[in-house]
Amino acid sequence: MANHTIVIIAGEASGDVLGAGLMLALQKQRPELKFEGIGGPQMLALGFTSLVPMERLSVMGLVEVLGRLPELLRLRRRLIKRYIKQPPLAVVGIDAPDFNFVLETKLKAANIPTVHYVSPSVWAWREDRVFTVAKACHRVLALLPFELPYYQGHNIPATFVGHPLADVIPGDLTQAVAQTQLQLVAQQPVLALLPGSRAAEVRQLAPDFLAAAALLQQQHPLLQVVVAAANRQRQAELQEQLLAHPQLRIQLVLGQSHPVLAAADAVLVASGTATLETLLFEKPMLVCYRMNGLSYRLFKRKLKVAFVSLPNLLAGQQIVEELLQDAVQPQLIARKLDALLFDASVATAQQQHFSDIHRQLACGASTTAAQAVLEVIAQQTSVKAAT
Repeated sequence: MANHTIVIIAGEASGDVLGAGLMLALQKQRPELKFEGIGGPQMLALGFTSLVPMERLSVMGLVEVLGRLPELLRLRRRLIKRYIKQPPLAVVGIDAPDFNFVLETKLKAANIPTVHYVSPSVWAWREDRVFTVAKACHRVLALLPFELPYYQGHNIPATFVGHPLADVIPGDLTQAVAQTQLQLVAQQPVLALLPGSRAAEVRQLAPDFLAAAALLQQQHPLLQVVVAAANRQRQAELQEQLLAHPQLRIQLVLGQSHPVLAAADAVLVASGTATLETLLFEKPMLVCYRMNGLSYRLFKRKLKVAFVSLPNLLAGQQIVEELLQDAVQPQLIARKLDALLFDASVATAQQQHFSDIHRQLACGASTTAAQAVLEVIAQQTSVKAAT
C-alpha cells in the first residue's frame, strides 16, 4: 500500500457524512491522498474504496450485536492483518467504538498513527472507557464542547472540532424551496417522520410513528406527512409497514432528509444524529427511542445523564421532550405532536435554544479535523524518526 493512503472506518450514515467532509478537507491540503476502509455512499462518491458495505457495521443494541459477532470479529481481524502488513499513513475510526477501538489499539501498537473521530459517550455511561480511548488512539476528535474536560482530566489528547453539519445547514434550503422540491402544498402544515437509519430502529419505531401520524391526520385532514428513508433498504421496510395504514396520506422519500426537515413544521425523530440535524434546521421536535428490552435495561442501568437526545445534552437541560421505550405510544406521540404543530408557544420555546447551540457548533469542523489528523501523522513520524 502506498504511504499516501489514509484508512477510514465508518459504521453508519452519520459517519459517512463525517468521513466525506474529512476526505474533502484532507484532499484540499494533500491532493495526493487516497482513502480506503469502510464507508458509505457519500464517501464512495469522492473516490473512497470500501472493502465491505458500510451496512455490515450498523448494529444497534447490546443484544443485537451478539447475532452478528462472528462476522464482525472476522472482519476486524481481516482489517488488522491487512493494515499491519501494509501500513497506511494513518487510520481514522469514525464512531462505532466497540468495533473501532480494538482495531485502533492493535494498529497503534504497530506504530500506525490512529485518530478516533466522534468521542464515545464516556460522559453518559461507561466512564471507564476513557482508558480504552487512551490505549486506542493518538487523538480524539470531539464534536461537542462539553466532552473535552473528560479527556483533559485524564491527559488524553483531544480536539474539539464542532460538527460539520452546523457549517452547512440550512444553507439555501428554505422551507418554501423544500416544500416546492417535495411537491407539498404551501400554507398547509407538514409533519416529518425520521424513524432512523438502522434496520432495528425502523422496526422498533416506524409502526408507532406511522400510527401516530394517522391519528393526527384524522384530526387535521390538511396535515401533510413526509417520511424520510435513509437508504433503499429502509425504504423497502417502510413501504411494507405502510400497508398497515392504507388511510394515511403520506409521501415516502429516499435520501432527502434535509429537504424533508427544511419543509417541516414539526418533526418526529429517532434519537441520534438526526436530532442534531433537526435542531440545526430549527424545527420543533419530539424525540423517541426504543430498543430490545434487555439492551435497554442494561443501558439504563449504566446511564449517568438525565437525557439521551443531543439537543438536551447540548443545552444542559430539557428543551425537547423524549419518549423512551414503553412511552413510545401512538396516542401519546400524537398528542405531543399536536402541540408542536398547532401551539406556537410550545414550538417557540424549543426554537429559542436552537440558534444558540447552532452558533456554538459551527466552527469549521472538517477543516479542524483534517488539521488534527495531519498533526498526528507529523507527530508520529517525528517519534519514529527519533527512535
